Amino acid sequence: MSYFNVRVYGLLINESNEVLLSDEYEYGQYFTKFPGGGVELGEGLIDALKREFVEECNAAIEVVSHFYTTDFYEKSSFNESQLISVYYIVKAVNSLALDIKTTVFDFSAGSTQSFRWVNISSLSLDEITFKTDKTVVALLKNTLA
Repeated sequence: MSYFNVRVYGLLINESNEVLLSDEYEYGQYFTKFPGGGVELGEGLIDALKREFVEECNAAIEVVSHFYTTDFYEKSSFNESQLISVYYIVKAVNSLALDIKTTVFDFSAGSTQSFRWVNISSLSLDEITFKTDKTVVALLKNTLA
């Protein structure tokens, strides 16, 4: 049976025009994406995004504006679902208390996730794993770089 898989992601951009990326290892795969994840049953998009940022980044955020919603077909890389991904520009309520890395997949002991700031103007589509995220990178580069 196929179904829709609704995802929500935050584009956190700092004063140096760098966007926060999440490097992860899950389901036997390495991938780089924006912070965020799945919307749970009974949850709204913004509530889901705020929950995901607390879970992943230990950070409270505010949503600034909608940026992009998937407008083409994308099958999940992990199951048979069709992805619908929604992206928002967000800002941190307080300073981030993350161990920011400079090297891709530089996981701390016992972790399968790390975070990096990458300048939007130098961000390459090859650095991003998933099709919809690559679309968002191209849009970011066209509007913010």
